[in-house]
Amino acid sequence: MANDNVIIVTDDNFDEVVLKSDQPVLVDFWAAWCGPCKMVGPIVEELADDFAGKAKVCKLNVDEAGRTAQAYGVMSIPTLILFKNGEEKDRVVGFRPKSDLARLLES
Repeated sequence: MANDNVIIVTDDNFDEVVLKSDQPVLVDFWAAWCGPCKMVGPIVEELADDFAGKAKVCKLNVDEAGRTAQAYGVMSIPTLILFKNGEEKDRVVGFRPKSDLARLLES
């Protein structure tokens, strides 16, 4: 992944990057072996560009950051969770078109 606007989050930096952010944050919970995750990945990268400066777009690999995924009850992937002011505001599970995910960030 070569998109500078996508932030990689881990168990170690999740609180700082996501929960303490002064901007809305969309977190893509994904895994390398997940087919639908591969389909939504390019959309997430486009959203990171589209919303640069207005919102953060992050990716969290559930195989590498299982503690955080478990803490948020992520049972299926891809799961995309929108955080505002350190709290979960919305969640979508499974592949969704770009327009649906953009609406999430615009709300």
